[in-house]
Amino acid sequence: MSNMTMDERTMLRDYILLPYMEMMVQKSLTEIEYSTNVMRRAYLMAGQHILDQITKEIYRLRRELEQRNIKILGDEQTDFVVNHQIDCRGYTEKPVATTHDAINS
Repeated sequence: MSNMTMDERTMLRDYILLPYMEMMVQKSLTEIEYSTNVMRRAYLMAGQHILDQITKEIYRLRRELEQRNIKILGDEQTDFVVNHQIDCRGYTEKPVATTHDAINS
């Protein structure tokens, strides 16, 4: 039986997925930096703003999860799935699985 609320599960999901989003935005910013697009400067400013928001949200979620005594103990990756071991207030939860399709969408 799980002792996590739906809000905590949502926070955990976001905390797991946001670093992947951060990497995608950073990669796009790097590509835009070297482009000759007329809108390059505007795209870089917008991308940097998005990156800042993602970073702030990761930080906020980390603090909130720590306050609720929820920790990600580790990740185990197989071919198409990443399993995250979760400790919630001293109880080990069933692993949270994230597929590569979910990460890349």
